[in-house]
Amino acid sequence: MKSAVETLNPTRVKLTVEVPFEELKPSLDAAYKKVAAQVNIPGFRKGKVPQAVLDRQGYRGFALDEAVNAVLPKAYGEALQDNNLEPLGQPEIEVTKFEDNEALEFTAEVDVKPEITLPAYDGLEAEVEDITLTDEDVEEQIVALRERFATLNDVERAAADGDFVTIDLVARKDGEVVEGAEVSGMSYKVGRGGMLDGLDEALVGMAAGDEKTFGSELVGGELVGEAVDVTVKVTGVQEQELPAFDDEFAQLASEFDTADELREDVRTRLGNGKRLEQAAAARDAVLEKLLDQVEIALPETIVTDELNARRQQVEQQLMFAGLSMEKYLEEEGQTQDEFEAELERRVRDAITAQFILDEVVKAEQFGVEQQELTNHVLMRAQQQGQDPQKAFEHLQEHPHHIQEYVQEILRGKALASIVEGATVKDASGNVVELKNLRPDGTIGEPEVADDDTSDA
Repeated sequence: MKSAVETLNPTRVKLTVEVPFEELKPSLDAAYKKVAAQVNIPGFRKGKVPQAVLDRQGYRGFALDEAVNAVLPKAYGEALQDNNLEPLGQPEIEVTKFEDNEALEFTAEVDVKPEITLPAYDGLEAEVEDITLTDEDVEEQIVALRERFATLNDVERAAADGDFVTIDLVARKDGEVVEGAEVSGMSYKVGRGGMLDGLDEALVGMAAGDEKTFGSELVGGELVGEAVDVTVKVTGVQEQELPAFDDEFAQLASEFDTADELREDVRTRLGNGKRLEQAAAARDAVLEKLLDQVEIALPETIVTDELNARRQQVEQQLMFAGLSMEKYLEEEGQTQDEFEAELERRVRDAITAQFILDEVVKAEQFGVEQQELTNHVLMRAQQQGQDPQKAFEHLQEHPHHIQEYVQEILRGKALASIVEGATVKDASGNVVELKNLRPDGTIGEPEVADDDTSDA
């Protein structure tokens, strides 16, 4: 088999492949056997019809087509190996020449991995914001904890922010009730937001028995984003009474004996969480520094596919959140063009990062242990709210997903090694601890290598 490569652009090539007719013969024989097993010809048993008889019956062309279809994938794969090409995506194959008893010629256009000169990635330097933890942050968490143990008391007054109201609500468009936009007896916290624009403003000052109509936009259903008239009636008002934050509450709500101990635990947990947030920012900052050092030509088909996938993901998330794209852009202060430009920048950075991390995996010769793969599958199942057993069954039915998980683990190892080898400081000049950071945000002890010792 002969093959030649034509570079169409830095990320796309055209393979021209020639396969001698002799190499088609095993596939041709198999095709004849397949035909012989299916046709009925007087005087011959199924599967025992000679090729010459099948040719006279007009089956030669069918057998040749079957042979070509069987040979193309194998020949394409061998041509990739012979020319050291890493394909990205499916090829566009075209048979350019094929006659009976003559060589098969075909071309294959495909995106390939770009050539990458790996930049220096050890000892990168980056900066992140300081960790800020205020008394107000701690108090906010304590209030949230007290609210979990709060009681609701009926009051005979107008509703205010923070009160709970029982409401009946109906949306109308052009005087007609919108299907699915009518509820009754619903409990709602005034000021919570996230339901209907204008609802919180309407509820403030309303007492039991009051009714009010205001304009808003639907946040779900087939008419999402449509302007409607919403009528809300308050049938009850309740005031939230929070328990005192004292030693008795600490013993009720936690494993601590005193309020001071509980407050300190809240502060510690908040600090650990902010440390994890800072570590995530450090990872992004280090990766950005690495990306600044390299320019990679990206396959535009892959960029386009990823852009479309991400755009669809955003649209689905907005739909579930009851937001239209127009409303989302308004809240973000972005134009459609700015949104598209930012989305494309993130996509290109993500694809570039994947290419670089794949090269680091090769350079460092990272591998994946079976237990690591198992833990990764369990983690993904937990993130997606999936039964772990079903996750493993899915992998058995779709084994190609295993390679995707392996690739995720390897890229994670590559990024971790780069980040741990970097020097990251906060805005105050303090070095951010990353290597010994635990998943809960605490700092572990540095690993000490075991030294061989012997008695003198």
